[in-house]
Amino acid sequence: MKSLGKTLKDSRELIPLTLRQVEEATGISNAYLSQLENDKIKKPSANVLYKLASIYNIELDSLLVASGIIEKQSPKKSKLLNTIALSAETMTSEEEQALLDYLRFLRHKKNA
Repeated sequence: MKSLGKTLKDSRELIPLTLRQVEEATGISNAYLSQLENDKIKKPSANVLYKLASIYNIELDSLLVASGIIEKQSPKKSKLLNTIALSAETMTSEEEQALLDYLRFLRHKKNA
């Protein structure tokens, strides 16, 4: 697996953007960005990673994993969690309750 710095630098160069352009777009100083890309800063805040994931159009999870903030999840589980998270924004409270009830039903059925 690539380091966080290598992942960030590769992602930035693919767009392509300069460190100054990323600084202007995100408000993160180009000196800090350079330190990130050179692996001098290993665990930036999730907020910094969120901004960079957004501008580089990459999954936030991949940056969180590369920084060691979270552990890598299986692709199937990650896809499910992302789908639920995206759906949660428009889910009614009744739908949320029905989803939780169904999950409880499935788990009870499995243990029975």
